[in-house]
Parts: sequence; structure tokens; C-alpha cells
Amino acid sequence: MRKLVLSIALLVVGQVLLAQGLNSADYHTHRESLQNSFLKFQNEKKGRVAFLGGSITFNPGWRDSVCNYLQQKFPETDFDFIAAGIPSMGSTPGAFRFERDILKNGPVDLLFEEAAVNDDTNGRTADEIIRGMEGIVRRARKANPACDVVMMHFVDPGKMEDYRSGNIPDVIQLHEKVADHYKVSSINLAKEVTERIDAGEFEWEKDFVDLHPSPFGQGIYARSIIRFLEDAFSHDFGEKQVAAHDSPEPLDASCYDNGVLVLPNPPKPVKGWMLVENWQPENGKGTRPNYVDVPMLVGEYPGKIIKFAFEGNAVGIAVAAGPDAGIIEYSIDDQPWQKLDLFTRWSKSLYLPWYFTLESGLKNRKHMLQIRMTGERNSESTGNKCVIRYFYFNKK
Repeated sequence: MRKLVLSIALLVVGQVLLAQGLNSADYHTHRESLQNSFLKFQNEKKGRVAFLGGSITFNPGWRDSVCNYLQQKFPETDFDFIAAGIPSMGSTPGAFRFERDILKNGPVDLLFEEAAVNDDTNGRTADEIIRGMEGIVRRARKANPACDVVMMHFVDPGKMEDYRSGNIPDVIQLHEKVADHYKVSSINLAKEVTERIDAGEFEWEKDFVDLHPSPFGQGIYARSIIRFLEDAFSHDFGEKQVAAHDSPEPLDASCYDNGVLVLPNPPKPVKGWMLVENWQPENGKGTRPNYVDVPMLVGEYPGKIIKFAFEGNAVGIAVAAGPDAGIIEYSIDDQPWQKLDLFTRWSKSLYLPWYFTLESGLKNRKHMLQIRMTGERNSESTGNKCVIRYFYFNKK
């Protein structure tokens, strides 16, 4: 049924776009070719393709269509498709979960990456956005220097407003800076959708519906991405061979290119903190996969300290930030304690997976992180809890 809905959506989209003058290719930036993945798929008859992003990648739609296209384009190829979209997650979580979610079956030949919506919506700073996106590209090519990467910028109302005001959204400028530095090709679907709407091809509320697209909207994405692939694969690669991409010096020496997730499993019990082996919320609020029925380190008693030793230049915690999220204090290497409110604007109804980077740009050496609960809470929170799924750090 899903494939039927997607096929119908693509057919409808095709009929709409054929009747209009805008060309999807005008929104594609081809830097380095997809020579390596083409040759791998064509000659070795094997290929691993990964999709990293948030809910737009997690939901059925464009990703399924791209998988179908690749299988039809290379019918004799045995594909391993890695679906690694997780709702609400942008480039910082992507960089730190890369090994677990993308490299779980081995190096990747072709990586599709999107984070423009969540990096912006989640309020990541410019430094975080560069460090996260650059870390993803570098990590992919550490695992496989020949890995082809395609970066996509999806649409939301804020980006439409920027383009209509004659501005390029800040987050897209930052992602494009990384793409240009590493010669990664990109697809600007935010601009394409905006200009197609303004040209009268379809309507946002009626047809595309939301930043989480309707089947029609997913079809718009799929058709443009497939057009990009068709153009990229149309080159005559002749007698060329798979070759490593250039590996320039990082834009930011503190980029998250070797992120590590660590389960919160203290070597011995810590007073005031409890390791719950199969954590579930007591209030029946919503959860997300991998953040329920799994081990969680839970703290709610003020003043009780948990410690985490690491070696690297960045550290943070991935938490389930729900209705009872509290305010913590943290200190690195006995520096002054800093406060952090774990309650997000989405926490009222959902234990939202959230990556809080507590410090980055540290000297690359051994460090000690300490966390303690405070007696304070956000005015909208119902409790004082810290529910930790992972510690994470960047290992240099």
C-alpha cells in the first residue's frame, strides 16, 4: 500500500511539474561527481546507501522512492539500504550517532544527509552547525575515503520567508560552506519548493501541507532527488576507477568527526542516581524509539553528583527531555558550575530525545565531567529529573 501511495504521488507530481516551466536541475549543485558509487554499484554489484536525517527522512516517502530508483537503475546490484532518520535530530546528533546508526554494517558508498530543518528549528549555533555537518562528512570519509555524499536542504516556513525576502537562510549558508569545502553536491529543495509555490504550481497548506510533507510533498522531494541522480549518473565514466576524495584540513578543528556514544553505566552505584534497565515514563507521555525500554540513568535528587571521565575535545549528554525535566548543573575539570535547563518547548507531551553539548573546543586530553541536579525547575516542568540515555564525546 505504501509503494502504491508513493507511486500515485510521484505520478501526480510529474503531471504537475511537466506542465510548468521550472527545472529541478536549477536547484542542484553538482560538485564532485557520484563516480565512485556509480562504479561500485555498476561493477561490483554491491552497494551500501545510507540516509541520515530527522523526521522527514524517517517518514515514508522520498527515501523509499530513491531506494526503488536505485534498485531499478542497478537491477543486478545487492543493496544494503540504511534508514537512519530519527525525528527531531539534526547534524550534532547525526555526528555523534554516526558510528552506531550509519556504520553499523560497515562503510557506506553513498550517503544522503539532511539537517537544515532541525538545525534551525532546534536553535543550534553557527559553530555547532559547522562542527556537526563537517563531522558527518569527515566521519563518512574516514570510514570510506571514496564515499559519495549528497546534502539536501528541506523546506519549512522560515526558509520560505527568507527566500521571499531575498535572503539565503543562515543554516543553508552554513551547510553550503561545508559542502563547498569538501566538494559535496547539494540539492536545495527549500528554494525549489518555495519558487514552485510562488509560480502557482501548488499550494503549501493544501498540497504540501507542512514541513512534514504530504505524499504529494514527498513526491516533490523524490522527483527532484531522482532527477539529480539521473544527471549525476549520466556521465561517461569510461575506464575510471573508484578513487578517494580529497581530504582538506577541517574548517573547524573542533568539528565532531569522531563522535562516540557511551551508555550511562557507572562502574558502581552512585547515590542519588539510579540506573533503570528498562526505563519507561511513569506518566504515560509519549516516547521515541531507542528512548524507552532501554537503560537510562535517572537523577532527581539535588546535589548528588555523577561523574564521567573522557578523553577528547567535546562532551555532552543525550537525554529524554520530558514533562518532568529538571535543571542540572555541570562542571568540567572542576571549573565553575554552569546551569542547564533540560526542559524544551516540546517537552510537555513528549520525552524528546535531545543532545545537549555541554562543552566543545576543549584541549584534546583527559577530562572529568560532573553533573548534579538542582532543586530548581522550569516554570512549565512538573519535576526535577535528568534521564540520560548516553554520554557522548568527540575523541581526537
